[in-house]
Amino acid sequence: MTRHDESGVVVIHDDIPRRIPLVSEMTLADFPAELGLFPLDEALLLPHGRLPLNVFEPRYIALVEDALAGNRLIGMIQPRLLDGMDDTPLDEGADDPGMDDGYSHTPPLYTIGCVGRITAMTERADGTYAITLTGIARFRLLRETGLRRGYRVARVDTSSFVSDLTDVEDNIPFDREGLLNALHDFCEAQGVSTQWDALHQMDDAALLVTLPMICPFGTAPRQKMLEAPTPADRARILRDLLEGSGQEPDEGASPA
Repeated sequence: MTRHDESGVVVIHDDIPRRIPLVSEMTLADFPAELGLFPLDEALLLPHGRLPLNVFEPRYIALVEDALAGNRLIGMIQPRLLDGMDDTPLDEGADDPGMDDGYSHTPPLYTIGCVGRITAMTERADGTYAITLTGIARFRLLRETGLRRGYRVARVDTSSFVSDLTDVEDNIPFDREGLLNALHDFCEAQGVSTQWDALHQMDDAALLVTLPMICPFGTAPRQKMLEAPTPADRARILRDLLEGSGQEPDEGASPA
């Protein structure tokens, strides 16, 4: 509500209701039954994490436009390889013959993804977008319902992941020093560098969101970290990967 005081100065009141809740105040009731999906190989979004995306394909430009016009929510999810499929990583910037041939031929998806909310957006002169998604909560994909303006839409359920909506406790039971030592050895072995000062200054919760998202592992290891029941389980999986028990990292990638 906008009013003027006696001198004519505009006074802005804070009783104007928001159309969408603050990220920190979202509850299960704020999640829609259907979500537009952004399938992207080797892209990990965790609750409380931030994922920058370069959006240039027409179908995903449409997805971003529709999200901005509504609740600003997008379902990030990874494509899943089936036995006998080519193991070449899917490039969302390349042509996907499935989208041209019809819905039935689109790549299969994992059943667990993460709801992201657009919290930053830049529109370029050519009509493409640079956005940042903030992870809110994981979701379970129940069934896909078809295409909307070229992008995939699915019925989803977040009720199994209500704990994602709460702040992560400070005292997470994991070996922080051991994890950072494993990361140090990994970086030395791969000949890459990272911002050690920034990592050491992070609290446990931030560290266990940031490291899994930036470490250069493939689709299946990233999915395993996404589906970990607790942050401590995620830390254990990440340490195993860093120490060599998981998939080999991508060439040329670095946890920068």
